[in-house]
Amino acid sequence: MIGVVIAMQSEADILLSDMKIERSLEISGKHVFVGEAYSKEIALCVCGVGKVNAALGTQLLISKFDVDKLFNFGVAGGLNADTKLCEVYQIGAAVQFDFDLTQLNGTKIGTLDEYSENYLQLSHFNAPFAVRQLGTSDRFNDSPVDFALLTQTLNADIRDMEGGAIVQAAHAAKLPVFSVKAISDVAGSGSTTEQFLVNKSKALENLKTALPIFFEEL
Repeated sequence: MIGVVIAMQSEADILLSDMKIERSLEISGKHVFVGEAYSKEIALCVCGVGKVNAALGTQLLISKFDVDKLFNFGVAGGLNADTKLCEVYQIGAAVQFDFDLTQLNGTKIGTLDEYSENYLQLSHFNAPFAVRQLGTSDRFNDSPVDFALLTQTLNADIRDMEGGAIVQAAHAAKLPVFSVKAISDVAGSGSTTEQFLVNKSKALENLKTALPIFFEEL
């Protein structure tokens, strides 16, 4: 069974609209939908926004539904010219850029205590969607400090608020994890909040079109 972890209901709806739902339930405040889509058995958790919610939702699917792989998709912010508004990208590696043990361990920003590298690797699709690096934190902002950290220090292409935590939980369970993101806003092009509100629907539309391609490989 494929475990799908989604932050927001609006993101989950693009899969649920094509899913034959066999049962829906609430566990620890998280909505879970079990059923079939694109000829695959799926347990989908709408986890909520942020890293703790993402990790909780991922572990819930691992513990309660015995999933054998994890898939995360949704909208996210672009950080450079290699990310175009509303385009869909797959994530090759993710880092939590608000995690910092540099002063204690002398490690790079984002390096979890149990790891030696800051970026955690994801599995890749063969589908022809470009691969980008993801930075995750519990912040949605236009901070120039965060932008410099992401682009100059970490060389991230995309930012979100869940992906890195989902990957961490999947790695802990030794399960393959995949992620794809559609770009709703690009840093340096005006308010990311305004861009998000304007472009979210189109980004999700493009993502919905691509979902059958990804699920064919899962």
